[in-house]
Amino acid sequence: MTYVVYVVDDDESVANSLKWLIEPLGYEVSVYRNGQDFLDDFRANGVSSVGCVILDIRMPVMGGFELQKELKALNFNLPIIFLSGHGDIPQAVSAIKDGADDFLQKPINDQVLVDKINQAIRKSLAKRELSETTLEATEKISKLSDREREILRRVTDGLSSKEIARKLSISYKTVEVHRANIRKKLGLRSIAELTKVYCELI
Repeated sequence: MTYVVYVVDDDESVANSLKWLIEPLGYEVSVYRNGQDFLDDFRANGVSSVGCVILDIRMPVMGGFELQKELKALNFNLPIIFLSGHGDIPQAVSAIKDGADDFLQKPINDQVLVDKINQAIRKSLAKRELSETTLEATEKISKLSDREREILRRVTDGLSSKEIARKLSISYKTVEVHRANIRKKLGLRSIAELTKVYCELI
């Protein structure tokens, strides 16, 4: 899988320096001269499922803050690192509140930036893995019968098999059979795993 770092900066020398710094890390680098160029490409082609964006503030056509707001409205989920020589504390606070992962001032130590990029990539990868796990669990839960889903909900509420049996007016043995079937269909070994997966979906 290719991990991509998207550099959005109108300063060609800065963009090239970032490209030379990042590519040896094993990441692909895509460079855009302004926010509108990146936004147009994202709308047309999407982005890598794992990656991050390094974003300048002041650019022609569309600046960094405007791009961030546009991406937020489109449920963009890659980490965003602002890197700018023009930022101040109120701007940094605003960017972080709007979902940016970091706000760094130019010039910045290369190793500090590398560490921030690696951290963002790890976060992006974790998000993708969680998304895949959640999708798989959703598909499996959709295959449960109505009774099995009802028992699953009661189990995750912390009820024992005896309590579930009383509430649903069925036998204890029937509840145990349903619980075993639920674990089998969901590919889970324990109630703890079952509860964790279910709670992530609600």
